[in-house]
Amino acid sequence: IFMMQLCSGARHIEVQIVGDEHGSAVALNGRDCSTQRRFQKIFEEGPPSIVPKDTFQEMERAAQRLTQNLGYLGAGTVEYLYNAAENKFFFLELNPRLQVEHPVTEELTRVNLPATQLQVCMGIPLANIPQIRRFYGRAEDDLTSPIKFLEDNYVYPERHVIAARITAENPDDGFKPTSGKIQRIKFQSS
Repeated sequence: IFMMQLCSGARHIEVQIVGDEHGSAVALNGRDCSTQRRFQKIFEEGPPSIVPKDTFQEMERAAQRLTQNLGYLGAGTVEYLYNAAENKFFFLELNPRLQVEHPVTEELTRVNLPATQLQVCMGIPLANIPQIRRFYGRAEDDLTSPIKFLEDNYVYPERHVIAARITAENPDDGFKPTSGKIQRIKFQSS
């Protein structure tokens, strides 16, 4: 028997992490993936505007400590439930892979996650990866100043990103997922 506290109105918040073999872990901001249908994320928003910056930084630091304590190597996502009414967050899971939402993080941070993951797997320390150094405000010619990932703050993104997933459903069959041709599509700028 499992007992859980009801967390009504909770949000699904994700923190993108990368860990290296040298014991470092970086949090590359995150996403609000609360809008879901049939357990599939429909909208991903980053940074997650529902979470105050200081609370989100606590979430990031907790994700980094988890990554380090596990000796995790590579890219992954730490997921939380966030209760906005109480400004509290609760650990859900660590997904040990890049998720389909990772382009939201890439657009926010300008860090190429597949490339970063490959560099980490080649044994390159996170602090030596140029895009990570830029994310932490280091100049391009500064290749040596240390980064204390659990203490130093990155340059907070000046952009906001929303991604949407388009799905096909059959309204005549209980809105079950379906496939078929797109017969009409119209995008409007406003």
